[in-house]
Amino acid sequence: MSERRRPGLGRGLSALLEDINSPVPDADTSDTPASFRGQMMSLARVLPNPQQPRRRFDPATQAELVDSVRQKGLLQPVLVRPLDGGKFEIVAGERRWRAAQAAQLHDIPVVIRDLSDSEAYELAIIENVQRQDLSPIEEARGYRHLTEAFDHTQASIAEMVGKSRSHVANLMRLLELPESVMDLVDQGRLGMGHARALLGASDPEGLAQRIVEEGLTARDAERLGQEQANKRTAKVAAATPRERDPDIAALERRIGDSTGLNTSLKHSQGKGGQLVLRYTSLAQLDDVIERLTK
Repeated sequence: MSERRRPGLGRGLSALLEDINSPVPDADTSDTPASFRGQMMSLARVLPNPQQPRRRFDPATQAELVDSVRQKGLLQPVLVRPLDGGKFEIVAGERRWRAAQAAQLHDIPVVIRDLSDSEAYELAIIENVQRQDLSPIEEARGYRHLTEAFDHTQASIAEMVGKSRSHVANLMRLLELPESVMDLVDQGRLGMGHARALLGASDPEGLAQRIVEEGLTARDAERLGQEQANKRTAKVAAATPRERDPDIAALERRIGDSTGLNTSLKHSQGKGGQLVLRYTSLAQLDDVIERLTK
């Protein structure tokens, strides 16, 4: 399928999402535009989308949906787009499609829409975000895919999903966390507040385990994360050598050349300083004492 960006989705994303959430009767669709038509379709012709942003499906809620579909059928259609060979790819509604499979339905209601790769992914993201079906990590990965594959900016993504730019930016920052920590967020064992608090921590994995084991609040996590960040900053600052004054460095070399000793000179303007001469043998010590006492 073409990955080119189209100017828009014609009727608009919100209108299309409304159509997805409306029942589609098994009726003649000959008068429906080819770019947008609803009908019943064999379940075998519908394939999952490998780029689906949602990766986790809660077993309990999925089981409830399967029971409902088994008793009443699939009341909301699945949005699909045509593929080669008479097959169709899911754009939105994979959870309903999975439930229909589990309920052993033969046909399901679908809305067929001709969409580019970019448009299909945009709709998948929007539908999941509006339903709050994505974990923070799934949502962040979806936004990253939009920026990397389809040249979206954080601002354009924010406008698309109806969120603030800071929300999009903060979510995408979560992808800096170690994989093990992101897994805990995906599993719902760490919340968004916990994850954000771990971003500056020196040991995010260790702190994440402590949060889970002790049941710490997001505020507790933020405090502990800040403590780790402060210690790391202080350690880095202590280990980072300050820029040497070239005059001081020149004096050290002159003294070292004259005495043959490793020399360190520390000077503070108006406060004096220290001159340290390091020797490695008693002979060197005797020599420097003789020079200094002449």
